[in-house]
Amino acid sequence: MGRLTAHLPMAPRLLLVKADGSVSVHADDRAYKPLNWMSPPCWLEEKPGVWTVRNKADESLVITIDEVLHDSSHELGIDPGLVKDGVEAHLQELLAEHPTTLGDGFTLIRREYPTAIGPVDLLCKAPDGSTVAIEVKRRGEIDGVEQLTRYLELLGRDPLLSPVTGVFAAQQIKPQARTLATDRGIRCVTVDYNALRGVEPDGLRLF
Repeated sequence: MGRLTAHLPMAPRLLLVKADGSVSVHADDRAYKPLNWMSPPCWLEEKPGVWTVRNKADESLVITIDEVLHDSSHELGIDPGLVKDGVEAHLQELLAEHPTTLGDGFTLIRREYPTAIGPVDLLCKAPDGSTVAIEVKRRGEIDGVEQLTRYLELLGRDPLLSPVTGVFAAQQIKPQARTLATDRGIRCVTVDYNALRGVEPDGLRLF
């Protein structure tokens, strides 16, 4: 198996081919993170013992299959997305009321903008007319960046919305999540929840 110059030795693997067109190779550890993958849009060509996945950049992921231990297909339907806790939901509501917190001149298009894989928390319009998709978290981690990346891939295909950029907003953003977001052209914004609520800080101030 390989992508560019990467190579995985032959071993039992879990192969996931999803409805969004993505193909990923997993081991029995590392939680959600695949060993190798191809993000959509991509195309899968199946031949006996070999799968070849190609994308628009003409990169290829070649998967050699020695034995199939289990093969099944399941229709999952439209995913409702993650259910936010009270703080996260309120944070999203406050940011919808004050979109300029996320960028100068931002105006709200819609909260919970629907996509085929779940709703985008906030969809805004930037002063230059471009569209901005915003994912809101209480604590920003890598899975939130991955979630926003998938939304951006889908929204970018809509000629009425394109071009679409992303903003990852959270009270705290882990360094790994910030690095991944930056690498994917996603801007990170650390949000002060209490300031949005109009709550004064507890510390004593001279003025």
